Amino acid sequence: MRIILAGTGSAVGKTTIATGIMKALSEKYNVQPFKVGPDYIDPSYHTLATKNTSRNLDSFFMSEGQVRDSYNKAMINKDIAVIEGVRGLYEGIDSINDIGSTASIAKSLEAPVILIINSRSLVKSAAALVLGFQSLDPKINIAGVILNKVKNKAHYLKTKRSIEEITKVEVIGGIIRDDSISIEQRHLGLVPARERENSLKFIDIWSKTIKESIDLDRLVEIAKSSPKIKSETTPIWNKLNKQKVKIGVAYDEAFNFYYKENIESIEANNAKIEYFSPLNDEHLPDIDGLYIGGGYPELFSKELSLNKNMLKEIKAFHLDNRPIFAECGGLMYLMESIHEDKVVNVYPYKSILTDKVQALKYTIAEVQEDNIISKKGEKFHGHEFHYSKVLIDKPKHKFAFKITRGKGSFNNQDGFIEKNTLASYVHSHVAAMPNFGGNLCLSAREG
Repeated sequence: MRIILAGTGSAVGKTTIATGIMKALSEKYNVQPFKVGPDYIDPSYHTLATKNTSRNLDSFFMSEGQVRDSYNKAMINKDIAVIEGVRGLYEGIDSINDIGSTASIAKSLEAPVILIINSRSLVKSAAALVLGFQSLDPKINIAGVILNKVKNKAHYLKTKRSIEEITKVEVIGGIIRDDSISIEQRHLGLVPARERENSLKFIDIWSKTIKESIDLDRLVEIAKSSPKIKSETTPIWNKLNKQKVKIGVAYDEAFNFYYKENIESIEANNAKIEYFSPLNDEHLPDIDGLYIGGGYPELFSKELSLNKNMLKEIKAFHLDNRPIFAECGGLMYLMESIHEDKVVNVYPYKSILTDKVQALKYTIAEVQEDNIISKKGEKFHGHEFHYSKVLIDKPKHKFAFKITRGKGSFNNQDGFIEKNTLASYVHSHVAAMPNFGGNLCLSAREG
């Protein structure tokens, strides 16, 4: 039982509507949330709303079989999947094919689509929008419409009649314009849910609005119409390591951007995960390897710099040639400084936050040096999304990756290598690098 909530473009309110629906349905069903595309922030709201970890589905990272494998794994003991789309239904990495789009996920999962329309000032034109989305790809089952930002009940009823009589697609609800339910924004998009003490208050407001505005029973009926998935699946990770290891994962207010499947791939390779806080803990746990993900270390640079004992122990872990893998915010933490605040100093460069986005793109990387997560000659897909940069005049380290699509850290290169430490701005999902967890665990065992 599954449903995809897709937009006609940006600013249609997908996240507030999707999260509100997830919360409302969670009162009766065990809801598994998903997000299409590379995103850490929207899923944090989904997770709070449902108490189930939101998963990412992305056809740039995943084959069709991997999409189905990831979906099936997540749906064990769940009742219904609510999948929030990315941007407009058909937006992908280029203007022709489906790769990276919500449409590609809808087809891989044979999932009915509920189209969300910003109906401000639209009546009959809303029907034209639906007709266009229907005709572009007949393989997509547009099974319903939600109208957002309607002026009043009269506006809603007129638009509903137009859509239903012209397109034969039913309208299952309309949400009156209300700026009080909008969400605060930040440089990466929505403020991460774990940073907001009142996130649950917002989610409760969205849920109440949804229950008053949308026919949830009909939504569930549409979800029930999705067929059983019979097409083949492809595993999203490989199992390489058979000996027990312990991997430390940095997790707190500063570091919390992880794809759940990346962590699970490590666990599937016989690793025990030991979570710790670079902000609040004085000591590293007893571990064999270290994984420092992305987040907002630039907002906590002073606090991170003051935790001298943690900085010292991570540096010693590095000097002892133990494996450390760091992504984006983790990369910043391993530099000499964030702003002017001293941090771990594995790499002798300063990292700074900028006013403009430095990289926002899907990436393709070629591995040019063996490292703790990949081998020379391999290729993998990832993504970049950061407002920070590393100040480099002349690099003093080898780079593991050549970036053939995207930007990287320096001259289309990324993946700073120093001893058994690897730091990169590129985020990747294990589906695009199936040996990730196994290689990290093997490196930890050998370190």
